[in-house]
Amino acid sequence: MLGSNGRMVFLCWNLNKRPLNQLVADLAHSKQVDVVILLECTVATAEVLKSLYTATGEVFHYSNSPVQMKTIRVFTRFSHQFIRPVEESQRYSIRHLAAPAQTDLLLAVVHFPSKLYWTDESQAQECNVLARMIDSAEKRIGHFRTILVGDLNMNPFEKGIVGTMGLNATMARSEALKELRTVQRKHHRFFYNPMWGHFGDGQNSPPGTYHYDNHQHVTYFWNMFDQVLVRPSLIRHMETNGIQIVDRIGAVSLLTADGTPDASVGSDHLPLLFRMRL
Repeated sequence: MLGSNGRMVFLCWNLNKRPLNQLVADLAHSKQVDVVILLECTVATAEVLKSLYTATGEVFHYSNSPVQMKTIRVFTRFSHQFIRPVEESQRYSIRHLAAPAQTDLLLAVVHFPSKLYWTDESQAQECNVLARMIDSAEKRIGHFRTILVGDLNMNPFEKGIVGTMGLNATMARSEALKELRTVQRKHHRFFYNPMWGHFGDGQNSPPGTYHYDNHQHVTYFWNMFDQVLVRPSLIRHMETNGIQIVDRIGAVSLLTADGTPDASVGSDHLPLLFRMRL
C-alpha cells in the first residue's frame, strides 16, 4: 500500500550507465520504495518497469518529462498524474508530487555536471541557477515544501551548497528552522542538509556515497555527492534515522573488500534511501 502509515520511501541512485535494473528492483522490493529516482540510467524504461513489477509484484509508473532528459528518470508506485513537471531542464526536474492522502510537496531532482568537466566556480554558479528555478516553482505552486535530491557532484561544505546565492543549506536544524537568514538586508530561504550527519565515520554506514583517490596532496577520499536537502517546513516530516546510504542489497554487497564502492557489482555511487511521513 502506498505510503503505509503515512510513510513515503524514496530511492535515488546514480547507476553510472550500468545495467543495474535488477538490483534496483530488489532494493525497491526489500525497502518498500514508493519513488525510484535513477540517474545515468541507460536501461530501457520498459525493462526497468518490468524488473520492478517482477520483484515487487506491483505496477510502477514512469513519470515522463516534456524535456528529453538523458540523466534523470523517475518511477513511482502511483500514477504519473500525481507527479507533474513544474520546472524542467536537462539537469533538473522539479515536480509537484501530490499523491492520494499525502501532504503535497515539490520534488526537485538534480544531476550536476561532474568535477571532471566543471570547475568549483562553475558548479557554484549553477547552484545559483538551480536556486532561482526552485524559487520560481515554489511561487507557482504556492508553498515551500520542497525536497531536493540527487547527485550534486559537490560536497555539503562547498560554496554552492552553503552560500546564500546558492542553495543556502545548513547542517543545523536549529538554524534551518529560522526559515530565513539575512545578508545585506536581503532574505534567503534555508534548506536543511541532514547529509552532514552521515559524512565520515560515526554512522553504521559508509562515510560517503562516492570514493575517489586523486593521488594529489589534498584529497577527501570519501565524498557526499549524493544528497537530500529539505526546506524547514519538511524537517518534522523526515523520520529520525530515515536516511540510509545503502551498501548491501540482499546478499549482494555493493562494496569492495577495502570498503569502497564496487563498480564491478554496482555503481561507483552508493544508493541513497530516505523516508518521509507525509
